[in-house]
Amino acid sequence: MEEGAREPEWRQWPQAAGDWREVYLPLAAVKGEIVARIWSPAQGADRVVVAHDGPDYERNGDLPRFLAAMIRAGRVPPCHLVLLPAGERHEWYSASPAYARALALEVLPKIAELGGGRPVVGVGASLGALALLHAQRRHPGGFGGLFLQSGSFFQPRFDRQESGFRRYLRIVRFTGRVLRATGGPAIPATLTCGIDEENLANNRDMALTLRKQGYPTVFAEVPGGHDWDSWRAALDPHLTSLLQQVFS
Repeated sequence: MEEGAREPEWRQWPQAAGDWREVYLPLAAVKGEIVARIWSPAQGADRVVVAHDGPDYERNGDLPRFLAAMIRAGRVPPCHLVLLPAGERHEWYSASPAYARALALEVLPKIAELGGGRPVVGVGASLGALALLHAQRRHPGGFGGLFLQSGSFFQPRFDRQESGFRRYLRIVRFTGRVLRATGGPAIPATLTCGIDEENLANNRDMALTLRKQGYPTVFAEVPGGHDWDSWRAALDPHLTSLLQQVFS
């Protein structure tokens, strides 16, 4: 583990039983396709967690184990977990209007058709967090809550070192629009960011902005940096609390 990131206790807890399935999702808006992995608890559920970078959240973030442990412990209600692979990550997750349409108007309705239910909490890190907020701003109503870890909310005054990224200006324009807005489609949002990473300042700004715009916002500065050890360690209590709030 990275220095400063703690070993989560829940990794040793018993887990709720459940089953996995794979679902093919054509994404007409981005002229692409993905295969999502969906975990459903054995007792059934009518709530959903959707994760960007799903394979990485499974392999490196232990998100399925976290949810199964929290459900078994009675700390969060039963919910489905939908792991979305990133596809063309740098294009799709960089404030792409086309991907926002695909997520909000194609992926989420398909999940609902398959018995996923509502509300939906979106989980993402880095560009995956940015893409969730972007989709929620463009297509309000799809999400009931957002869990955003180390979001890539680039601003020129903080993030000129990222200017070589080919979609840097698109991200800067989106972030600027959010920061200048006087209101927004408010839903509960929790942001976490490592105290040792470059994204800390822009995440502080975004959390303050969302709070001013009426989002019930929690911002947690956590040990560690821009890495999976830190993101995994922050799941409890921060994602636990958000799920309790949204799913209650």
